[in-house]
Amino acid sequence: MANAVQQMLREVMDIRQASEYLGISGDTLYRYASEGFIPAFKLGNRWRFKRSLLDSWMVEKSGTRASHEDAGVTVMPKQKKPVRRVR
Repeated sequence: MANAVQQMLREVMDIRQASEYLGISGDTLYRYASEGFIPAFKLGNRWRFKRSLLDSWMVEKSGTRASHEDAGVTVMPKQKKPVRRVR
């Protein structure tokens, strides 16, 4: 139980943790990160996601920015959803 609470409080997440947090597949999240659609950074050769940046990104995408503008949260500029490449 304590381990589950620690996992919920982590600020920096890996692909698996972030995909569970966002409710999307790891493959989709990897594609979004590599195409710059979602806020992420690489630590070595692995993608990492800051919970606070994901929360800000979700607020921006949901259209409810006003409540977070007063809190000083910086949100990334709006980007289009990546288009799947034809193989």
